[in-house]
Amino acid sequence: MVRDEKLSESELRRVADDLRGDWPTAEAVDFRESVEYHEALPPSKRFAEVLESADRPLLQPRAGVPRLDDQVRLLTHLLEDGRADLLPTTIDSYTRDNEYAKAQEGLEEARETGEDTLNGFPAVNHGVDGCRELIERIDGPVEVRHGTPDARLLAMVTFAGGFQSFEGGPVSYNIPYTKRRDLAETIEHWQFVDRLAGLYTEFGVRINREPFGPLTGTLVPPCIAIAVMLIEGLLAATQGVRSVTLGYGQVGNLVQDVAALRALRALGEEYLPDEVAVTTVFHEWMGGFPPDEARANGVIGLGGATAAVAEPDKVITKSPQEFRGVPTMEANAAGLRTTRQLIDMLAEQEITLDGVDDEQAFIERSTRCLVDAVLERGDGDVAAGTVRAFEAGALDVPFAPSESAKGAVLPARDDDGRVRILEFGDLALSDDIRETHAARLDERATTEQRPCSFRMVADDVDAISEGRLIGRPREGES
Repeated sequence: MVRDEKLSESELRRVADDLRGDWPTAEAVDFRESVEYHEALPPSKRFAEVLESADRPLLQPRAGVPRLDDQVRLLTHLLEDGRADLLPTTIDSYTRDNEYAKAQEGLEEARETGEDTLNGFPAVNHGVDGCRELIERIDGPVEVRHGTPDARLLAMVTFAGGFQSFEGGPVSYNIPYTKRRDLAETIEHWQFVDRLAGLYTEFGVRINREPFGPLTGTLVPPCIAIAVMLIEGLLAATQGVRSVTLGYGQVGNLVQDVAALRALRALGEEYLPDEVAVTTVFHEWMGGFPPDEARANGVIGLGGATAAVAEPDKVITKSPQEFRGVPTMEANAAGLRTTRQLIDMLAEQEITLDGVDDEQAFIERSTRCLVDAVLERGDGDVAAGTVRAFEAGALDVPFAPSESAKGAVLPARDDDGRVRILEFGDLALSDDIRETHAARLDERATTEQRPCSFRMVADDVDAISEGRLIGRPREGES
């Protein structure tokens, strides 16, 4: 059984040596030389320092294309025209699946044709020198954003290449993303990533780690998302990470989202060790978007308003072209500016929302149930407890494809549009918390004159893309 224990430097070195054979660019990774490279970077490119010293929510989009010059052009546009505070490099799908040869084929084709034949930046193929050229040509901090269950080689190359922030985690990049990846194995893989980040930190280079908060991105109950964030934060802290950004994905109800972001920060500071700097990131709506840009801007605007009230440290923005897939760089920049406009207009207003304190207390109480269940099943060991909790269904994620999870939880919105739990499976929530969820959903059922059922769930999944928050039945439906 995997254990929540700090990897030794000898074990770290052994795994790194094994990984060097996976792709030729890994041979250029030299830890000591990489530390010196990081030390020479200006303060404006040190991700953790910029994020942790900010006095307002910083904005960061998603963006990644295969060729280096195009990635530089894209990020420069988002920095200058979109006024992004932090920048991403989104990694391609082949790299996420550790298929570096296919990524190389796509990169070579992109170079020959001038077309974006990959859906992101193949950092492992560009290697240490390519990553460093990107870092040097961009005037701001850049993060690796991906979706990789086994991100060990990607971390080796990008850390050596000058990146100082790395997204993902063993639960958030396994359970929502893959079907057959063993959870214990991905925890071991991410222990390597976190230990490598921790070793850089010990040598004076603070690597920021950001677990992926939205999970499946569709109607995720806040207590589940926050519990996973705390687990991944604790696992990272064991390996020496000292800068952790806990994430949360927008569900669309303003009161619940503000309450959840405040609970995320409070619980992060409570559960994570004092030596860890805890920051928070708010992901704008990750579900389906309306098909036209005007209505999509409305969804983005709600995200900006939520961020203005909740004041997370960072906001991951969306573009008005989400419905069509990968946005143009102009649309991506427009999403940044829309969010910034909302935040700046509301920042100087004192806004009080009724019900936030009660909702926050409810979320915190629910989250503690789930985290305590993990700790109990592992006899205090977070890694072992996480595997056992998912096996038993005591911790679960809705709509997840993973065979390492029960997949028995179903969410639905209540009469106010807050995400509640319709079917619990074996989720480790107390009876009084379950009763509250059931009562809130019964209120909606009474309003709509229909039973609580999967039909509500399906209607809610599509609601925002159809111009609503709650999936109310159309006239004549029941």
